[in-house]
Amino acid sequence: MKARLVLALLSVCMISGCHSYGHLYQVRGPLASASASPVYAFSFTFPGSPRNEHDQNGDFSMVLFNGEKFQGPWKMMYRKPGAPIAAVGTPVSGNMAAAWDTVYGQGFYVAQVLGAPYFAHTMLTGSQGTTLRIEWRESELRGATIVDTKGVAQDSKGNIYKLVL
Repeated sequence: MKARLVLALLSVCMISGCHSYGHLYQVRGPLASASASPVYAFSFTFPGSPRNEHDQNGDFSMVLFNGEKFQGPWKMMYRKPGAPIAAVGTPVSGNMAAAWDTVYGQGFYVAQVLGAPYFAHTMLTGSQGTTLRIEWRESELRGATIVDTKGVAQDSKGNIYKLVL
């Protein structure tokens, strides 16, 4: 009886997947100089959800204060052991080195992002046509625990954001 209960609970946990939340804080752009710069909450799924069991990827969604909705997939890229340091970087979503350096300081992209062992990205188009590129890097994964996540986002309206998970 106990074994069946444990198996049932384990199955429910596996089916429900993993879901988390974060925030985007505006660092530069039209609204950054306002006294109350907007903070945008977002949610994302990650490995463990049934839709994403084969790759390190998931779904990302958020709504801006003006009602514009963003939703779509994100993907994790890995630096394979023995691969050159530049093997990960930002090839799919475009070069965001300037956004990284704006948020974390000059040279951060080259020193901490390029060649990071775990690097995630997405490029989404909102319901009102705004494009949003989001990237984050993790220096280490310890089991299911993410260690030292840093990230940035940039939209087509000239805004740069700091991503906090």
